Amino acid sequence: MADNGDGSAISLRKVAETAPALVPLYESAGVSLRKHGLAGQRAAVYLVLDYSGSMRPYYADGSVQALADRVLGLSAHLDDDGRVPVVFFSTDVDAVEEIALGDHAGRVDRIVAGLGHMGKTSYHLAMDAVIDHHLDSGTAQPALVVFQTDGGPVDKTAAERYLCKAARLPLFWQFIGFGNTRSSQFDFLRRLDELPVPAKRCVDNAGYFHAGPDPRTVPDGQLYDRLVGEFPAWLAAARRAGIVRG
Repeated sequence: MADNGDGSAISLRKVAETAPALVPLYESAGVSLRKHGLAGQRAAVYLVLDYSGSMRPYYADGSVQALADRVLGLSAHLDDDGRVPVVFFSTDVDAVEEIALGDHAGRVDRIVAGLGHMGKTSYHLAMDAVIDHHLDSGTAQPALVVFQTDGGPVDKTAAERYLCKAARLPLFWQFIGFGNTRSSQFDFLRRLDELPVPAKRCVDNAGYFHAGPDPRTVPDGQLYDRLVGEFPAWLAAARRAGIVRG
């Protein structure tokens, strides 16, 4: 199988060899990246997963694993290590693990089998874990953080404060909601997405979209468009502000 030659971090041939089931996702992600002017872009990719009690059905029906696979397919274009750090959070940070091209099938189930009680929803602790991981990595690359949740945080003030402080770092937070689109649980995320610049934060470092009550039914192309759609505008603003270099 020929490489796609579009400047992706990991070639189509390599994905086909190590994770053949992800080839359609990789190809779909590539279409969205090219559409949004991101072909050849390099970035670290993180996945943050809500492990609160109300998330139980989404783990049971495979929605969370499906999202993890999709994010891994996207990451293969942006980062050459074939791995995505994953933060599971509820009342606290429950685990910091990773998914990898060579060991993705059923990986989420294997991780959560070793976790304890599903608690509440503390965004700011999960955000702190991502910030620490990125700083500790020493990379100069920007990062796309896919942050999944099915409800608002227990501490809205802390979540907003962390997002605003993180605006000075090369991290873009793409929030994705699971659940009833009419739920008031997501009002906070909509507000977080619209925090004013520069009054609250130096750049607009977050996006939000809702994947509905059955996220698995969102077409791959549509999901990828939403995951990367706001990333180019943030990259441009972050470069102008000296947050991202190159």
